[in-house]
Amino acid sequence: MKVDVSALVHTRTHHPEAIAEAAARRTRRPLLNEDGKLMIVAADHPARGALGVGGDRLAMANRAELLERLCLALSRPGVDGVLATADILDDLLLLGALDGKVVMGSMNRGGLQGASFELDDRFTGHRAEDIQRLGFDAGKLLLRIDYDDPGSLTTLESTARAIDDMAARRLPVFVEPFISRRTAEGKVGNDLSAEAVTRSIAIASGLGGSSAYTWLKVPVTDDPDDMAQVMETSTLPAVLLGGEVGEDQDGAYEKWRSALRLPTVRGLVVGRSLLYPADGDVAAAVDTAVGLL
Repeated sequence: MKVDVSALVHTRTHHPEAIAEAAARRTRRPLLNEDGKLMIVAADHPARGALGVGGDRLAMANRAELLERLCLALSRPGVDGVLATADILDDLLLLGALDGKVVMGSMNRGGLQGASFELDDRFTGHRAEDIQRLGFDAGKLLLRIDYDDPGSLTTLESTARAIDDMAARRLPVFVEPFISRRTAEGKVGNDLSAEAVTRSIAIASGLGGSSAYTWLKVPVTDDPDDMAQVMETSTLPAVLLGGEVGEDQDGAYEKWRSALRLPTVRGLVVGRSLLYPADGDVAAAVDTAVGLL
């Protein structure tokens, strides 16, 4: 579909309550269908200032183009829903693209990419009460832990309280944990070794007063063969995250395919690699990912 930016701006200007009205009449569905699998397209990167894909540092900066790619992805068979921040979900509500879809609100976006406070990742996105009020289906939060950065402790505590808030409302929350480190240049990088991913899963699984509604959103380890042992760390249901895969799209698919066979892994949450594939064919990239399930 072609996104009419003027129409969206007109509605936002003259009828802002249309967003809440669209949320109230949205057709909902269970988190999981009968196949028990989940395929979610992620688009919460821009709110962290992370607009780059491959060599293009501003690939995700054109909002109309991003919305068109999202609408195309959501229209493909087997795509269950979307993960995004309020601005994007509000646009998709106005476009009528969220009926019958799983809608996941992104909760903490305060750790801006490249900032000195990146690991003090405040909850500046959806709150649990917002997700409940809008009739959304789940929340997602990012938990990066750097043992050398005190800001990680703030994020850790805030994450636990967000898990409590979601559990009190019986709303699923997807926790994306990493052990992270800064390079000599100050750039934050995530450790995808088997030991680091294992530790991050163990830490995330124990947060909050209840794990009943906690899911994990985990990366595939540097060596995909390590995933079977890594995923034995927790009984929480998990989805795989896509991350940025570069030119080797086929290699990424193969990594996901193997990990998706593990008993706790219930699906995929993938963003840039499907919305901005190297060959530009969004539909084909999405269909291939769906086929892995």
